[in-house]
Amino acid sequence: MFTGDRSGDWLYRALWETGFANQPTSEHAEDGLRLRDAYITATIRCAPPANKPAPEEIAACEPYLLEELRLFARARVVVGLGRIGWLAYLRARRALGQPVPRPLPLFGHAAVTRFTDGTALIGSYHPSQQNTFTGKLTRPMLRKVFATARALLEG
Repeated sequence: MFTGDRSGDWLYRALWETGFANQPTSEHAEDGLRLRDAYITATIRCAPPANKPAPEEIAACEPYLLEELRLFARARVVVGLGRIGWLAYLRARRALGQPVPRPLPLFGHAAVTRFTDGTALIGSYHPSQQNTFTGKLTRPMLRKVFATARALLEG
């Protein structure tokens, strides 16, 4: 996921800089990229029109996200890329019978929510070209999110 596109360029560099990846780039499936202590999944499985997924697209892809989260039940830190990723994770927790606070925690870049089961959710602006070209997300901002994830894992 994200392999060979601009979002991936930003994401994989941040993962590499914080020890989650063995190399700073990924151009194709067989380029040698290996993740450590990390797994990448997505709320949406295809690029939506105008880069704005409709609720029906999110709902159609939700079973895949739920199954991946079931398989990675030991995950202790989750990074939600964008508000869509943040909210999708909160919905998935609820669907899987995991505790979700009320009111729901608000998305924000570098926001951290800790759940009673020990899992943490960190928010990050999505590394889309819209966010990176405008400066809404910078490389140091993205690196900080994954440095926080690393610290929570090792803490």
